[in-house]
Amino acid sequence: MKTLQKIASFLQQHHVLTLATTSQNLLSCCNLFYVYIPQEKSFIVASSEDTLHIQNILQNSAVAGSVVLETKKVGKIQGLQFRGEFKKLEQQELKKEYFKAFPYALALNPTLWQIELTYMKFTDNRLGFGKKLIWP
Repeated sequence: MKTLQKIASFLQQHHVLTLATTSQNLLSCCNLFYVYIPQEKSFIVASSEDTLHIQNILQNSAVAGSVVLETKKVGKIQGLQFRGEFKKLEQQELKKEYFKAFPYALALNPTLWQIELTYMKFTDNRLGFGKKLIWP
């Protein structure tokens, strides 16, 4: 299985990412529900514009984050570290994907955002201790 397929398979088994942002020395870290769109190499997330992390993003759209499998079994450790560009989601088709995964979010009428990934490092100890798959 190729790198992107392995990463997509992992991401489709999870639904929460940790996002880190910064702007003018203001750091922010948050957890967001996501849908991963493999063909776009993007996460779709929902967040309010009045949060510190979105305020940071409006000043500096470069973000970093992670998705991890929580386990104490070293041989099963898996996790993704990523970097990307955060922007308001415009594509209606991708909005549908988010609400299909999280239908209860429709009631909140959230602002949806897209994280276009520019770098991914996937650690998968099931492939060997410390095995890392990197894209691009």
